[in-house]
Amino acid sequence: MSQPEIAQQETIAAIATPVVSQQGSVSIVRLSGATAVAIARALFRAPGRQAWESHRILYGTIRHPDTQAIVDEALLLLMRSPRSYTREDVVEFHCHGGIVPVQQVLQLCVSRGARLAQPGEFTLRAFLNGRIDLTQAESVAELVGAQSVRASQVALAGLQGKLAQPLRQLRAGCLDILAEVEARIDFEDDLPPLDVDAVRDRLTAALHEVTDILATAERGELLRAGLAVAIVGRPNVGKSSLLNAWSRSDRAIVTELPGTTRDVVESQLVVGGIPVRVLDTAGIRDTGDRVEQLGVARSRAAAAAADLVILLVSAADGWTAEDAEIYGSVCDRPLLLVVNKVDLAPPERVRVPAAIAQVVPTVAARQEGIDALETAILSAVQADGIAIANTDIAINQRQAAVLTRAQVSLQHVSEAIAARLPLDFWTIDLRTAIRALGEVTGEDVTESVLERIFSRFCIGK
Repeated sequence: MSQPEIAQQETIAAIATPVVSQQGSVSIVRLSGATAVAIARALFRAPGRQAWESHRILYGTIRHPDTQAIVDEALLLLMRSPRSYTREDVVEFHCHGGIVPVQQVLQLCVSRGARLAQPGEFTLRAFLNGRIDLTQAESVAELVGAQSVRASQVALAGLQGKLAQPLRQLRAGCLDILAEVEARIDFEDDLPPLDVDAVRDRLTAALHEVTDILATAERGELLRAGLAVAIVGRPNVGKSSLLNAWSRSDRAIVTELPGTTRDVVESQLVVGGIPVRVLDTAGIRDTGDRVEQLGVARSRAAAAAADLVILLVSAADGWTAEDAEIYGSVCDRPLLLVVNKVDLAPPERVRVPAAIAQVVPTVAARQEGIDALETAILSAVQADGIAIANTDIAINQRQAAVLTRAQVSLQHVSEAIAARLPLDFWTIDLRTAIRALGEVTGEDVTESVLERIFSRFCIGK
């Protein structure tokens, strides 16, 4: 199905900045559509002889069109079609921050005929009007939601077409092959025989490239969703101290009393470009305290769901029976052993199971060993085959699912060639691969797919 049409006559409006009481100095109301400029002229008064020209900023006041009461002192940015984000006339009111002024301005825009925008509708119009393709549109959302510098760099690369370009070339190559094959079917007597070896080589190259792009899916998921790391261990081994030292804040309460942490405490960090969600859990032990029992249960659940478990033990106590029991409950997870309080006893005192490959010594109370811990985490990620450095491409789950269809279809074509099946069999899977590649970039996409993608956007983007 070709790209759906949008009702271009409608003008949409939305607040394009976060609305938080008493926070933020500037709020923006964005308009896009055929009547955007007319609405702006009805609401905005620019003193003097300021010219209403495209890509100029005007200073003035926003007034109620009926009473002429001043609603806000603001700046107005005018971007005429097609030199705008949506390729429609776009107007932005740059108002004072806060809740009241920006809400009033939005209500005035709606009263003059604008419609409240749906999530992602500005970017949807940019896509439907040919300014960006679907991979670039998804990169916009990923850039807004980026949790690390590396994630933002990958999103920017996608916005610049680093993913779309090779996919378009792949699709064009498959279309060329399909044209050659179909020409032999329709005009077999008028054309020279098909060079099967050359077609096979081109398909093999395309299949390898699709496979290489698919290999970036795990990397993309890691950059976008981050790594969930659970710190588990007995009470009083220093779990909360480790979280505080790692996050360089007092996220968790630290006392000498065992069982102080009763619930899972979370902190967001970035390690080597990877967003890391660190969970400090309650000390795992047998207890008659009902509240502490709930905390222990949540600790076990957090460990079971984590991407990586940090088992913390105390050098002062050595490897205890309780440590062994906790290890037995988490040893099926990717695991790092951290030996804390090595200022009180050497880490060699902890005789760990032979199956534990990495042991990191720390003194959490003095913020020692944090760099070594982060290095060990990155090594664990690399051991899973997920490289995050020096790459511009990292596909998302939707793109991976569609590219998997393209990969399977190209494999079927290769198998048909190897089995010497008639050319008609080749064309069936070639068309499927072409459609899949077009669905990734948006050249062949359904309305339901677009609805799923853009419903995840924030309003105003």
